[in-house]
Amino acid sequence: MLLQTGDWIKGTLRDGELVMGFIESLDTSGIVKVNVVTSDNNEIVGKKVSMLSERVKRLPVSNVSNKAQIQFLIDLALSTGDEEWFLELSSKLNSMNQLVNQL
Repeated sequence: MLLQTGDWIKGTLRDGELVMGFIESLDTSGIVKVNVVTSDNNEIVGKKVSMLSERVKRLPVSNVSNKAQIQFLIDLALSTGDEEWFLELSSKLNSMNQLVNQL
C-alpha cells in the first residue's frame, strides 16, 4: 500500500508516541511529514513531524453515512485548514438537508 500526500495515517514516533494525522509531504528517502491531528503527546498536536514511512500505516477511507459524522468532519476540516475538504463536506451536508426538507 503506497502512501500519498493527503492520506490519513496513524503511527508511532521514535520515542513511542502515538500520532494520527495526514501526510503533508513525502520524499524518496522514506521520510513523511505528518500534520498531527491527535497524539498521546498534546505538545505536538497541530504541528508537523517527520516520520519514517515504515512507522506509519494508512487509515482506511471511511464512507460517511450520517449528518453527525459529516458535521464532525467539517469541524476537523476547519481545524486543519483544509478548505477543499470543507467545501466538499458542506456540499454533502447541504444535499442531505435538501433531501430531508423535500420529504
